[in-house]
Amino acid sequence: MPAAAPKHPTACLALADGTVFYGRGFGATGQTVAELCFNTAMTGYQEIMTDPSYAGQIVTFTFPHVGNVGVTPEDDETAEPVAAGMVVKWDPTEPSNWRAAEPLTDWLARRGRIAIGGVDTRRLTRAIRPQGAPHVALSHDPEGRFDIEALVKAARAFPGLEGLDLARDVTCTQSYRWDEMRWAWPEGYSRQTQAKHRVVAVDYGAKRNILRCLASAGCEVTVLPATATAEEVLAHAPDGVFLSNGPGDPAATGEYAVPMIRKVLERDLPVFGICLGHQMLALALGARTVKMNHGHHGANHPVKDLETGKVEITSMNHGFAVDAQTLPGGVKETHVSLFDGSNCGIRVEGRPVYSVQYHPEASPGPQDSYYLFERFAADMAARSRATT
Repeated sequence: MPAAAPKHPTACLALADGTVFYGRGFGATGQTVAELCFNTAMTGYQEIMTDPSYAGQIVTFTFPHVGNVGVTPEDDETAEPVAAGMVVKWDPTEPSNWRAAEPLTDWLARRGRIAIGGVDTRRLTRAIRPQGAPHVALSHDPEGRFDIEALVKAARAFPGLEGLDLARDVTCTQSYRWDEMRWAWPEGYSRQTQAKHRVVAVDYGAKRNILRCLASAGCEVTVLPATATAEEVLAHAPDGVFLSNGPGDPAATGEYAVPMIRKVLERDLPVFGICLGHQMLALALGARTVKMNHGHHGANHPVKDLETGKVEITSMNHGFAVDAQTLPGGVKETHVSLFDGSNCGIRVEGRPVYSVQYHPEASPGPQDSYYLFERFAADMAARSRATT
């Protein structure tokens, strides 16, 4: 018979304002501090936990069914979970999916990530929306021993994400090649063996599925660390340069990324950015970024393409945004959020240089935004024809 559930709370979440939520802990034991955000996606909890853009954050999942499909190594967006922890309404269920390799609880414990269940996530989300993303401390102790005063103090001591360059923490340490393409039934992942375009992807915290989409669009992908110089990028003679997603304050990462991008922009190369890469491109072009109140985190965000009038259902994960009012002349706003009007895309007029704030590789819509990878490939093909 399974062990009886403890009658006392085994985990607690302490907010910097002194509010405390008690629940049942699972995954690893211990304590962690981070910024708290919420994600409204109905699926993809494993992809969310392994998305490098969540570095420094604990994720509240508003959808109650978490753990029902288990986890599988094929769905990891990077080698290890990056989000600091998770908060859910119901305790994770046993996996009921043919692809599951292990239960979520075991995976979290093995990967050193703390989680809490049995929390009123609706109340927690309603607190985050007006007040902004709070700093929190999350503790899991099977014996239920919590020093609340110390936890609140730890939450208050968390420095926050503003001014933090987290891309250095999640980027690759050396360059590598990527040729794996998107998953397809029944073969799963296949390899790109007939690439037509050479792409350098600058890794600020790149998700694997972005690299797969580039490979599926006909690209031979070389991934370089976030700190790569323009000379290192151009040494690979790329047909195009991709700027990846990532965590932290874009202004901090921009200290070293912006000079590189500006030098690359001096060449007549297609440049495409996603998420943090979008913000990096905007900064390089002369715009500014701002910290959002609670950010955009979910898989159901409507974004309008201002040039076509089309509305795309997108996946988002960002706590900073490009200030559209600071875009310089010659840089056009192309996409906006229909939730709050914030900037979601830009392009340089007359050049194949553009970026979006959302995640087209995450299959939102489910294929609403894949055209961006095809456009990038088409721009590289056009440049190749023009130079031969």
